[in-house]
Amino acid sequence: MSLLWTADEMIRAMDGRPLGSMPAGIGGISIDTRTLRIGDAFFAIKGEVMDGHDFATAAIKAGAALLVVAEGKLPALGRLTAPMIVVPDVLIGLEKLGVAARGRSNAKIIAVTGSVGKTTTKEALRHVLSSVGKVHASDKSFNNHWGVPLTLARMPADCDYAVFEIGMNHPNEIRPLVKMVRPHVSIVTLIAAAHLGFFKSLDEIAQAKAEIFEGVEPNGYVLLNRDDSRWKLLEKLAREAGVKNVAGFGENARSQFRLMKCDLYADHSAISVKIGSDTIEARVGAPGRHIVQNALAVLGAARLVGADIERVVSALGNLVPESGRGRQHRLDTDSGAFTLIDESYNANPASMKAAIELLDATPVAAEGRRIAVLGDMLELGSHSAKLHAGLARVLSETSTDIVLMAGPQMKNLADTLPGDIRKEYRASVDDLKPILLDAVGPGDVVMVKSSKGIGFSKLVDALLNRFPAHAGGQKPT
Repeated sequence: MSLLWTADEMIRAMDGRPLGSMPAGIGGISIDTRTLRIGDAFFAIKGEVMDGHDFATAAIKAGAALLVVAEGKLPALGRLTAPMIVVPDVLIGLEKLGVAARGRSNAKIIAVTGSVGKTTTKEALRHVLSSVGKVHASDKSFNNHWGVPLTLARMPADCDYAVFEIGMNHPNEIRPLVKMVRPHVSIVTLIAAAHLGFFKSLDEIAQAKAEIFEGVEPNGYVLLNRDDSRWKLLEKLAREAGVKNVAGFGENARSQFRLMKCDLYADHSAISVKIGSDTIEARVGAPGRHIVQNALAVLGAARLVGADIERVVSALGNLVPESGRGRQHRLDTDSGAFTLIDESYNANPASMKAAIELLDATPVAAEGRRIAVLGDMLELGSHSAKLHAGLARVLSETSTDIVLMAGPQMKNLADTLPGDIRKEYRASVDDLKPILLDAVGPGDVVMVKSSKGIGFSKLVDALLNRFPAHAGGQKPT
């Protein structure tokens, strides 16, 4: 087993106190006994709901090489004989280890934030940079006060590139995290109406996202969406944070990474991008105009960290959407196949619009229909009713045939949709499920979209379980 950290390095980095016979080191770091691998260190973080110290015995049984525990919890751990590193606070200990990981790294570091597209951009960067070097990136959406230090602490000393997603729903959340990450390039994908329940305006959201500029390394870069209406505000905030190099991506004529041409297809896009005096032709493996915008950010960041653009462009061609973020499935009914677009991971007005436009751009077969299955967008506060109702205009401008809705806020859309669009509304996901299962037919394209907390992934699972994968394709596990 190659060691991520020696025990001595961990003790020094965290100012910890060793107990028991220490192993030489650890192969990884875990905060969840369900995914812990033999040889990992288990950090017993106390969360809002669960306390990791309650799972110390389970961690040992799962093969943890050592435990990192809080001094105040030692009496409750009883007679455990496993090696431990004792610290005053486990989360602070993890942060210190993350800072040490950043300090020992020679990798080119990229940080990503924005109202939409963070995870998609992060995963695309992971994918394309893997073609040119060893890459470390955030797992899933580990982008908060424990996810970022955990990702840092897991960063191997020898990686060439590292990509961090940094999220927020309140001011002053990004600031301490980006100062740990210290990126060479900070990306803001887009400012949009997400988390409006915690902010008064899009300008306030932009100001909170702009905290990501404060950790940029000297002579590093900020990469902004030049097509975003908050471009000028973000550029101003970047300059005020002391960033000298601000670059833009988009269709705007002044973009350093400028989209010159874009052809959208059902399963990919073909783009032409001008970078300096060069024009690059690229295939983007995942479909959707919003994915093209993320791809521009990916190309820009790759160029700014000095990656081989030819190899990056080649890798971009076989990009595959993440589960819940646009992944497509071909499923069989008794009389023919239909397409399922899984957008069930998250939703806000901007990503909802993008998903509806992706549905509109996806061809249907024969007598097939476009079916939008929509659930509530969360964290929109007093703006929620208006923003849900506003989706009626987006839908009416497309060729969507059927809209199936569930959730208390989606009632606002149901009451606003014009009569020429067939609609069905139910209060809950479970009530909507039989209607969806009965509605789908051969040739259809079905797009499922909602905030994660609404549970629309159950609808995706129901479709995958009811209808077999089309011949030649298998359902992802």
